Amino acid sequence: MKKSLMAVALFGAFAGVAHAQTAVQIYGNIDAGIQKRSGQTLSIGKRASNTLGFKGTEDLGNGLKALFQLEIRYEPDTGTVENGSRPLFQGQSRVGLQGDFGMVRIGRGLTPYQETVGAFEPFHSLPSVSGFYTDLAVAGYTSAPLDPVTNSNNRWANAFWYNSPVVSGFQLNTAIASKENNGGPAYGTLYPAGAQASANPFSVSATYNNGPAAVMLGYERNAVESKVWSIGAAFNVTPALKLTGLYSHHDQEHVLPGLALPASSGPTTKAWVLGANYTMGPGKFLAGYGQKDPEGSFKTKQFSLGYEYSLSKRTYLYVDASRKDGPSSQARRNIDETINFYTIGVNHSF
Repeated sequence: MKKSLMAVALFGAFAGVAHAQTAVQIYGNIDAGIQKRSGQTLSIGKRASNTLGFKGTEDLGNGLKALFQLEIRYEPDTGTVENGSRPLFQGQSRVGLQGDFGMVRIGRGLTPYQETVGAFEPFHSLPSVSGFYTDLAVAGYTSAPLDPVTNSNNRWANAFWYNSPVVSGFQLNTAIASKENNGGPAYGTLYPAGAQASANPFSVSATYNNGPAAVMLGYERNAVESKVWSIGAAFNVTPALKLTGLYSHHDQEHVLPGLALPASSGPTTKAWVLGANYTMGPGKFLAGYGQKDPEGSFKTKQFSLGYEYSLSKRTYLYVDASRKDGPSSQARRNIDETINFYTIGVNHSF
């Protein structure tokens, strides 16, 4: 009897140690709203990407940890995988180690440049039409031009990441991807089916965040050797008011042999975005204005306003309005057009 009780006690003790050493978290968010875009009827859509994620760490001792993260992206109105045909773990699938040296990971995820630049536009990296993250903030650049057309254009598969420790507010973030086509056909109609990479993609960003000020400098080259660099700054003027500024430069002078750029593009594209966030009680106002200027084409000008009202720490309502003037998205014609966009919805995190 005593031996049985001792065995139970020892099992409980070891189980407690294992529980303390290993931690797994299920997280995510669901965002849905009603949208209206120029020339289109009312529709159900989303402001933020909807995610279901699993992440965890295991304490290996001596300050070393193993870590992993898997993230599914889905559509709120149908429950299907995002865009209907993206990878199951479209958001990310990475495993790695973390210690005093920093963090290393292998798999699929946002590039360091893309992960950093989104923090310096006023709609905090939301992929919404009202935001600036997917277009003006990166001067029309895509990180993965040879991925299938339905994939997101700001992530790499088959890549290696390194994030340095934060020292006095400074951090260095880098990544390099393998030189391969990840299952195209091509990004839009720009690159032909079966097009192969001409270089290993790499990405680097340096950040400083200490007190009310934050600064970033980022540079990236994709698999067809298009390049982008950005410099951004953010400043909390008061606890309620935050100002942001971002400048980006996209260089497409190196393209695949025999490939002509579309009429709505040029060898270089410059872009800038200015923004502000103002918090008043449970509400937050968002405002931004930016321009994208492709060489030899029409400028894109965008003005956006948003309002978020927090019902709790995890749930908020939102209203956005945006006006965008620029080249037509129809068949890549070099024709100027105006798009107005409105949305109202709810976002819940868990």
